[in-house]
Amino acid sequence: MNNDVNLEVYPRSKVEVEGTIFSLARLADGQKCLCISGDVAGFDGERQGEVLLCPLTPENGAALRARLPWLRPQPLGLQKSAGCGDRLGLATPGHVRAVRQVGGIAPIFAQQSMRENARTGRTPQQVMDDATWGVFQEGWREPWGADADHLKTTDDIDLCVAAGYTFYTVDPGDHVDNAAHTAPLDVLRDRFRALPWAFLSDSPDDLRTRYLGRCFPVEEFTLEFDETALLRAACKYGRALLHAARMYRHLADVSGDRPFELEVSVDETETPTSPLEHYFIASELKRLGVRWVSLAPRFVGRFEKGVDYIGDLGKFEAEFARHAAIARVLGPYKLSLHSGSDKFSIYPIVARHAGDLVHLKTAGTSYLEALRAIAAVDPGLFREILAFARQRYDEDRATYHVSADPGKVPPPDELTDDQLAGVLDLFDGRQVLHVTFGSVLERFGERLKAVLAEHEEAHYAALEAHFVRHLKPFK
Repeated sequence: MNNDVNLEVYPRSKVEVEGTIFSLARLADGQKCLCISGDVAGFDGERQGEVLLCPLTPENGAALRARLPWLRPQPLGLQKSAGCGDRLGLATPGHVRAVRQVGGIAPIFAQQSMRENARTGRTPQQVMDDATWGVFQEGWREPWGADADHLKTTDDIDLCVAAGYTFYTVDPGDHVDNAAHTAPLDVLRDRFRALPWAFLSDSPDDLRTRYLGRCFPVEEFTLEFDETALLRAACKYGRALLHAARMYRHLADVSGDRPFELEVSVDETETPTSPLEHYFIASELKRLGVRWVSLAPRFVGRFEKGVDYIGDLGKFEAEFARHAAIARVLGPYKLSLHSGSDKFSIYPIVARHAGDLVHLKTAGTSYLEALRAIAAVDPGLFREILAFARQRYDEDRATYHVSADPGKVPPPDELTDDQLAGVLDLFDGRQVLHVTFGSVLERFGERLKAVLAEHEEAHYAALEAHFVRHLKPFK
């Protein structure tokens, strides 16, 4: 670094701790650096007068977290919370601004699934570090969490424990027997007998004794299992519960004395989780010694990516009220809304029945708001992305619950610059752009990130406005 270095310090980042001043700054070339004046032990950088200018490396991120404890994620308990996925590693300042504006909601600023990491070419450590720098930039001092999302293997857990995550979402969906949802009773009896009873520390007779012929009061509701309902729940979720318990035990072993929180997710299944099945899941997890802070059932209706809830709101409310009562009686624990982005029509229902016992999980909606900013500041790039996404959708949609028709997405050459952002307000446009993010980032990622870095305030403003709309119904 030469003596003419030009720094633009982010004012909210500046902090003095035990005589050492830390801040985040932007260089003339748009790159960001950590500036330290005082005790620089443990940091790597170049001197510029009295200041050490440090690149935003994982090592410097770890050193900064060691000095500034509020940069370390922590368990959030039963506080009402929201997770903010960030596929680009640039969104946290916008998320912080929205959470700060609304207030009363505990944020999870680092959240990424292994599937998304694979498609974006990122690691759990990179996700953690990007969130750290965003939290530091905006001067957020309140507790925040880090969600290792949709973990399917113990190897996934190991990577995320090493990176310092505090909230672990285990996804046993691959072990759910979806066919049991409609199988006839004779088939269910055969599958029931074939469950891995020894590993479940259970027996068919014991399970029947626990549930059949009994009424289970759940606040103003009463639940009762007949043989078909019980065997359906056991066959559908038995192996999934065993996998979740194994993941939990491994997580507890590798975490040692470091505190962590668990979420159990059965939302990515082909069929809804009925209130009766929810009661069975929670009861059996407790019997297996699992402790969790939130649970994500597959709610009735369609929770498709990037768009509002699709289904009967009256039916959703009737079932959600029962789910919320079960979470209070068998917990308390939070109900987690996966694919929760943009489900504006159900937020008031959820807030009314769940109160503070809710976790809203968002992911791709932040990427869509980044594209909204791109449409405003670089229409040419947005046109290229839109044309490419229309071509890629049919292939990229394979692992998502979506129903968009790319033929209903206007070709970019039919739109004026002022009309481009409107594609993000269309059902089909949002989904086409949402699920093609991996392919888009592979081709356009460096250009896209460079434009957002150059116009970061436009990016943050789009995120803040969008997330305020998400969070306000839960206030």
